[in-house]
Amino acid sequence: MLKKLSNKVYYMPQYSATDRPALGLICGNTYSVFVDSGNSPAHARDFLQLVEGMDASPVKFVVITHWHWDHIFGMDTMGLLSISHDLTKEKIQYLTTLAWDDASLDARVETGEEIEFCSSMIKREMPTRDELKLKTPDISFNSKMELDLGGVTCIVEHVGGVHAQDSLIVYIPEEKIMFLGDCIYQDFYSGEWSYDLDELTILLDKIRKYDVDYYVTGHQEPMAHAELWHWMDELVRVGEIVDLEVSMDQAVARFNEHEKVMPTEEQLEYIQNFISGSQKKLSETK
Repeated sequence: MLKKLSNKVYYMPQYSATDRPALGLICGNTYSVFVDSGNSPAHARDFLQLVEGMDASPVKFVVITHWHWDHIFGMDTMGLLSISHDLTKEKIQYLTTLAWDDASLDARVETGEEIEFCSSMIKREMPTRDELKLKTPDISFNSKMELDLGGVTCIVEHVGGVHAQDSLIVYIPEEKIMFLGDCIYQDFYSGEWSYDLDELTILLDKIRKYDVDYYVTGHQEPMAHAELWHWMDELVRVGEIVDLEVSMDQAVARFNEHEKVMPTEEQLEYIQNFISGSQKKLSETK
């Protein structure tokens, strides 16, 4: 179903069974905009069908938050002018040269170009990919742009982050709502899932400057301001304790010494993420 965040902003919730991310609809008086195109033609069609039943201004653009398959595979089906960051366009141009049958996916998993999780979810969402046609974004930009939808503004800004360097956010100041895509999530394409504290801090500074009541993330339910920043502040705090430690035992000992308590299961996951990030940094310097 389509859920209402405000009189001008709606979203289709994420669906984890086939890794469908949340999709957004921002309605202006003149025209409307989608945020992300879905992980398959079927996902895009489901979203289009929900929107068709609404009394909304015509949809003109789809803004793509980053290049990962689950956010772009429905672009051609939507048939709209698409907007992305320059890096997103470059990545998708490359993806259009690849084959997406099972054998090709398996081969890319073997070489490390693709990861098993994404390959498995692609097969689950699209058992056959005969109708899959990738589309390169029509419009790309480098830093920041604004869309005037008629009484509603979309500020689209490149923020980067470890999850995908091309990540951007979509902010609607009149509604105090921000679509984050996946920018706050870990890097999972290069080995163990990881965070880099420096890059995370830079990313969060870019996000924090906006006055936001609700955040829409790609793979969770929307979060109120206090909820998201409680999570992010805790994540940064753990990262600061771990620092550049590359040993799990030593990092847990540091946490215990600092907090006078053993880490929870969630905190252990964060610790491992930061350790993995430090290990990647260390390997890059050798």
